[in-house]
Amino acid sequence: MMPPYEMSAGDGEPPKEGDSVRAGAPRDLQVPVAGEEAVIEALRSVYDPEIPVNIYDLGLIYDLKIADSGDVDIKMTLTAPACPVAGSMPREVAEAVARVSGVGEVDVVMTWDPPWTQANMSEVAKVALDMF
Repeated sequence: MMPPYEMSAGDGEPPKEGDSVRAGAPRDLQVPVAGEEAVIEALRSVYDPEIPVNIYDLGLIYDLKIADSGDVDIKMTLTAPACPVAGSMPREVAEAVARVSGVGEVDVVMTWDPPWTQANMSEVAKVALDMF
């Protein structure tokens, strides 16, 4: 696993394949492990500032795993490597999910394979963007 990264604004370098960001802390054992729907709702609270659709419905989340411990692993991409929020969006995703009750540590790993396309978008996103 690659070490966590934090890109500085304006450095011009997109995250590389496998770069990751971590947030959260071990889950309070008195709190039940969060369900997938709660994590998805947290993901739906994160928006690409250039597109009025949340990242989950845009199809930027490629994989989501919730461990018995409550730790969450997310594999995500962006619409393009040069996306202006490439350095901050993975951290925003990790922090949004880490705030969910019953979630422990969150690891968001970037991938560029396969590249994102409009075919990844949900029907909700396509309707919101008038892409029919």
